[in-house]
Amino acid sequence: MNRQAQACVMLLLGGAVLRASLTDLHLRYVKEGLRPFLIAASLLLIITGAMTLWYELRPAAAPDAANEREAATPVVSPDSGESPRTATAHGHDDHGHDHHGPRVAWLLLLPVLGLLLVAPPALGSYAAGQAGTALTADRDYEYPPLPAGDPVRTSVLDYAARALFDQGRSLDDRRVQLTGFVISGPDAEPILARMIMSCCAADGRPVKVGMTGSAPAGLAADTWIEVTGRYTDRRGRDPVNDEEIPYLQVESWRQVQPPTNPYG
Repeated sequence: MNRQAQACVMLLLGGAVLRASLTDLHLRYVKEGLRPFLIAASLLLIITGAMTLWYELRPAAAPDAANEREAATPVVSPDSGESPRTATAHGHDDHGHDHHGPRVAWLLLLPVLGLLLVAPPALGSYAAGQAGTALTADRDYEYPPLPAGDPVRTSVLDYAARALFDQGRSLDDRRVQLTGFVISGPDAEPILARMIMSCCAADGRPVKVGMTGSAPAGLAADTWIEVTGRYTDRRGRDPVNDEEIPYLQVESWRQVQPPTNPYG
């Protein structure tokens, strides 16, 4: 890979990251708070690639004979027994060889093609089925009352934490509304799941809530639904890591479009 190719790859990579950063596409892979850093990194790549390309394509000044002699330097070890050859300041030796970067640099095209042509989706039912529920909390934490509203919209994470670690006391027989995607649980029963992450999709882990009552049936995996129901003290076990999974007594549900930010 020569310098011009390196510059083009940097321009493509920076452009792909910038495109993802300026749209909602980046929310599939990183937390929303990292958006400014992605924009800064992509602009740096674009500027570096543009400057490199300009430097390589600019017209070369014709050196005079004196400067050409000063620029030539010997490139041979005294003990090698080889005939001396010279390398000039233009990046070529007198055998006509260009300076190239490692071929592995071409692998940088893979994320570019992925973002521009494929745009992999956010983590879904497959990732959730391979990982155990990631719900952890301080059991001594005092959960505040739910906000006003009937039903009150809350996250899968918040409901699961209140149901397990607060024994449902802060739910106080309130009707809650959760949004998540469907995965298949033990005995093919539907489980409501939502992925959470600390930094990026690489550390994404699922939070799972079982459904009883008027639970949906026959839905395909990765179908996003909005369920309304009440707390129940029923518990289950995650077959992946044997952690407890709380349940929701479903009163109604409806299919919805995937949210802009699928994590949370």
